Amino acid sequence: MGKTTFRRLLCLVGVCSMLLPMGAQSKLDSIQRLDEVVIKAKTYKQVIPAQVLKGEELKKLNSFSVADAIRYFSGLQIKDYGGVAGLKTVNIRSMGTNHMGVFYNGIQLGNAQNGQIDLGKFSLDNIEEISLYNGQKSEIFQSAKEFGSSGSIYLTTRRPKFEGNKNTNMLVKAKAGSYGFLNPALLYEYKLSEKISTCMSAEWIGSAGDYKFRYRRVDVEGNLKYDTTAVRHNSDIDAMRIDAGLYGVFEKGKWNAFAYHYTSERGIPGAIVNNVWKRSERLWDRNSFIQGGVEYDLLPKLSTRINMKYAFDYTHYNNNDPSIKLADDIYKQKEFYFSWSNKYSISPAWDVSLAYDFQWNDFDGYNVTDDHDKEHPSNQATRGTHWLSLATAFTVADRLKVQASLLGNFVNEEKRERDSAPNKSKLVPGIFFSYQPFKRQELIFRAFYKSAYRLPTFNDLYYTDMGNPALKPETTTQYNVGIAYDRTRNNKLFRDMHIGVDVYFNDVRNKIISFPQGPQFRWTTINLGKVDIRGIDASAAFNWAFPYGWQLTTKLQYTYQEAIDVTNPKTTDGTNQGDNYYRDQIPYIPWHSGSVILSLSWNSWTLNYSYIYVGERYNQQENIIYNHTQPWYTSDMTLMKEIKLRKINLRLTAEINNVFSQDYDVILNYPMPLRNYRFGITVEI
Repeated sequence: MGKTTFRRLLCLVGVCSMLLPMGAQSKLDSIQRLDEVVIKAKTYKQVIPAQVLKGEELKKLNSFSVADAIRYFSGLQIKDYGGVAGLKTVNIRSMGTNHMGVFYNGIQLGNAQNGQIDLGKFSLDNIEEISLYNGQKSEIFQSAKEFGSSGSIYLTTRRPKFEGNKNTNMLVKAKAGSYGFLNPALLYEYKLSEKISTCMSAEWIGSAGDYKFRYRRVDVEGNLKYDTTAVRHNSDIDAMRIDAGLYGVFEKGKWNAFAYHYTSERGIPGAIVNNVWKRSERLWDRNSFIQGGVEYDLLPKLSTRINMKYAFDYTHYNNNDPSIKLADDIYKQKEFYFSWSNKYSISPAWDVSLAYDFQWNDFDGYNVTDDHDKEHPSNQATRGTHWLSLATAFTVADRLKVQASLLGNFVNEEKRERDSAPNKSKLVPGIFFSYQPFKRQELIFRAFYKSAYRLPTFNDLYYTDMGNPALKPETTTQYNVGIAYDRTRNNKLFRDMHIGVDVYFNDVRNKIISFPQGPQFRWTTINLGKVDIRGIDASAAFNWAFPYGWQLTTKLQYTYQEAIDVTNPKTTDGTNQGDNYYRDQIPYIPWHSGSVILSLSWNSWTLNYSYIYVGERYNQQENIIYNHTQPWYTSDMTLMKEIKLRKINLRLTAEINNVFSQDYDVILNYPMPLRNYRFGITVEI
């Protein structure tokens, strides 16, 4: 154990020792409510319902990070480069990572440099709920920026709630497993008064990451070229997260303040190519932000909300491997964000909203060896973005629900010592419907149309040797129609049922895609021009209650997608030969994918089985046999036992991941771990 690791463990122990004397009790203040719950209380607002994982369902999954958990949502594709330390990003309905907004306690996480949010950095230890919305959230009382994403993931942390006369809660967790994995965590909640409470959370993550994998390759004729078992090197991680929040209520509103810090050092194992099995790339991250907001009812029908955030991100990338381009680069990002949202209720069934957001991004990048003036780095850019939204939502006869929005984007940009991208502006509309034809049956038809606008990142525009300040923004137009049926029966063997199917078409213009070229941290960006995306998302969930306390929950997700490049067709007169990959499936998008979750519980025991399947796909633009990537699947199991000892709740977990030891790559030449194990204990007081 290195000195850095020891200091971080000592820090956690110190935090525990300071908090323990304060007392220890458990659960959430009845006055404090999750924002998502408050929104859902007005059921007529749910035009397009979210896919949701929360509470006990999250605990039962074999999921360590947010990236692991959202694999069970339909319509998503995860790019996972392997192991705890591997980069993990998300793509919605084949439109790309940059079209997915990721919101942490209601405020979007940002990365103006490359637009990639690494969801592997966000642990589930303090996450109460994960929600996925296609199009946008079914609530108009939100920031202007929230109307701008093609899809949104909302991460809601646990908020303090206290039972009875308790004024403290404490939760201590520890996980250990294969490849030297160790993950202690602490969560502490304290009620300062009847109207103010606080929550503090900390965890450390350590793993050697030296997992075994099978490397097997055949040529296009099916002849075996390689078949060996090796060990993945340089996939270690040493990371720590600390966050704290204050939550308060007053007569006509509520407020919150939140601080977050994440620091890590990790190896970047790189791709297994040209018989190279080891890499020496290293990555250091420091991500910090403070944010807060206040919501106030100015009048019985008029509410206002103000949110603010300041974030600072530091990244240090080092590579001393001469087989790859040598690098020792530092990147710094600063972000300031302000949002002012207003909602007016014209009637109980009709609301309108107006919101204004401003965000300022500053990016500095320099090479440690070449750039001598660290105060004025050669690679520097700033961007100021304004959003203005107008939206309305109403219901007709308790059956027809409508939500419509119009968002204006206005961008000012400046690049030091290089041509800047031109200023830009764009209006993007959206309209959502749902209709319940039979009042006593939960059969609902739904549809939406939405346009979205995605700016090129700083890397797209200014990155050395491949940036292009004239790069066009990417726009998407989404069309969706669907149907959902819900049925609930009490005191029956069959309790609950949900079935939903959505058919969609996405038209993407000037599509920008990024993929690793050489070192994992360096990205190559190309513009595909125009992509047509057609797909089907289907989901089903069933709950059964059997005699003697047995309960069974099943959840199924399936996605079909055809995402083809239609940029440059061949002309009939022969004047244009077109692209070889015209009407080919774009890289890493499978035609078929799906998941199954089975959860069987009896008294204090729970057995959970989860299965994920991703079908065949191609790793390059041309759909030829040389670029074909095989389907993969994985099965995971969790056994959980809960024990109550007076005022202490104890939970023991045993996990088997990749039960059948399937060898697979999510991204070509980035092998995933074979069968591995984790064991955990949680103590809640």
